[in-house]
Amino acid sequence: MAHDPIETDLAQTAPRGNFLHYPTSRLGAKIIPQDLTNFKSRGVSRVERELQQELIELREKYLQVIDSFNWNKLIYEAHFGFEPVIGEQYHLYAVGGKHHLSMIEPESWHQKWIGTFRLNADGRWQLEKVADDFDLRGWITTNVE
Repeated sequence: MAHDPIETDLAQTAPRGNFLHYPTSRLGAKIIPQDLTNFKSRGVSRVERELQQELIELREKYLQVIDSFNWNKLIYEAHFGFEPVIGEQYHLYAVGGKHHLSMIEPESWHQKWIGTFRLNADGRWQLEKVADDFDLRGWITTNVE
């Protein structure tokens, strides 16, 4: 009977040397690990930049939500003797230490005008225009317990 090398190879249960991740003899090719320092530093700096930008965008969005909350709180706590109509503009004034929401234009009423707002369909007040001398964040810091 002739010896068949293919059947002998197929009958082996141990892995063949040419499929291993390391050399199986001293005559095998030298395995030199790749230097990944450059790849890692580029990846780290790119990911850090992207995450830093994401954090900046999140902070801006957070501040916008806080400002929107504070404006809505200020307006809903203001005095007004009418039911506002959705989509219409209204003006917030400081009169005698209290806040008043009015339909009167700032040019027609000589009170301290704070800002102009529009009532959205969801019940939120959207800032249209604010007085140059009114700082909401500063006002919140000094007037809210």
